[in-house]
Amino acid sequence: MFFYSRLIYFGLILATVFGKGVIDIRSKSVGKKDLADRSDSTVASFDLLIGDPIVSSDSANCIIPFNRVGNLIVIQARVDTTEGNFILDTGAPKLILNMTYFRDYPSTSSAADESGGITGEVSVSNPTAVARLSFGPIKYARLDADRINLGHIENSRGIKILGLLGMQLFKRFEMIIDYENNVIHLHLVTRKDPRNYKSDMLKDTSRYNEYAIDIKEDKLMVTGEMVGKKLTFIIDTGAEANVLDSRLPNKIFENVTINRRITLTGSGSSTVEALSGDMKNMKLGNKDIGTLPVLVTNLENMCRAYNDNCLDGMLGFDFLSLHKIGFNFVSKRMYIWK
Repeated sequence: MFFYSRLIYFGLILATVFGKGVIDIRSKSVGKKDLADRSDSTVASFDLLIGDPIVSSDSANCIIPFNRVGNLIVIQARVDTTEGNFILDTGAPKLILNMTYFRDYPSTSSAADESGGITGEVSVSNPTAVARLSFGPIKYARLDADRINLGHIENSRGIKILGLLGMQLFKRFEMIIDYENNVIHLHLVTRKDPRNYKSDMLKDTSRYNEYAIDIKEDKLMVTGEMVGKKLTFIIDTGAEANVLDSRLPNKIFENVTINRRITLTGSGSSTVEALSGDMKNMKLGNKDIGTLPVLVTNLENMCRAYNDNCLDGMLGFDFLSLHKIGFNFVSKRMYIWK
């Protein structure tokens, strides 16, 4: 098995909690990566881990427009000669392609990888490689990708989805997501930038709060606190709801008000019950983030997929869209506007 072979992504809750009441949470494994050749444009290649793709851009700064499909961020991107809709999904580890449209690409592995999801079902990946990926002025060359069937997303949302843009693609960027104006500000951090680089949008420090984040095995994580207990969350732009592990101590759930019971459904026949409600008194740093909608369900299957390195939950759209939010994935900082 490859180094990342048991890495999963929580991603893609496919129906809003207060709408259909049926949620789909997928899981995914990843394989090893290839390096790309340097280009003649701005390249972020310093401090690269083995396997991280080399990215180039015609401009160090750019604004990428997006469409909201439900609570998902959909970006226009191009893989080789195929152009269309991709979901920005920091809960996915890397580039994920829809098998429907990339079926003819050769596999780069003799055996498919498997990983468990929140409902206990198994998801099978089929790794491949693409020559080019681009969106706006940003370009990637010779990068590996995984392929899964994303038909359940297309059926739920009524649009063609070519794939997911995962965390590994953005590790050399500062990213600011403006849900109000449907744009993403990206800056490619290079050797020329100061180590503590910040966008001009971040010059007035009184306008936002700053928090530490971490990236481990292409998972974007933040540590929160509730009633004195530290909680580790994955930050997932591809999730339409927040999720809390039902196995947490009772004192945590004294701060959760349950509204109703729902069913989580995978792309197959597996289902699991969950509770929908609101959680309060959670802090990031010394700041109370207020009341957030949340789903409560057992995340044991995901712990197994992480080799028993459990996370306490996931922060998705209901958290991310409260304010303008930014990330510097190089300096590992998160910015939330007041």
